[in-house]
Amino acid sequence: MQAFRMKKINLIIILALTLLTCKNEPKQEVNLEENRAKSFDQNDGFITLRGDFVYYADAAVLQTPKEIYGVVIDENMHLLEEQVKPLKKEATDMVPVTVRVRKFEKDSLEEGWQYRVEIKEILKVEAPNPESKDVIKLAN
Repeated sequence: MQAFRMKKINLIIILALTLLTCKNEPKQEVNLEENRAKSFDQNDGFITLRGDFVYYADAAVLQTPKEIYGVVIDENMHLLEEQVKPLKKEATDMVPVTVRVRKFEKDSLEEGWQYRVEIKEILKVEAPNPESKDVIKLAN
């Protein structure tokens, strides 16, 4: 009987310690410099890009300050689109994102920009700057 009571007390202590050591830590801010270093350190061929992303009419584009890339339409691109959708006012709005990608030259027979990117990891999605004046509207 006493052995059963000791086992019960030990079980309660173990459960209490387990619950006390579990913490809900807040998600940490993404350190872009660390991720850039990670891209080089891992030597996995992926690079970190920050730019404006848009997916519209079955075409996806990532525009950085220096280059425009066609984005491979796959599961990760659709995940990114789901994250940027709530931040758009119109379907053609571009949203600032930071992603790790595999960059490659497009096939010479394909139309579009010289380089394409395949999204491998979504690092950050930001709300567009409402003060931005660089909006293009298409009309009939």
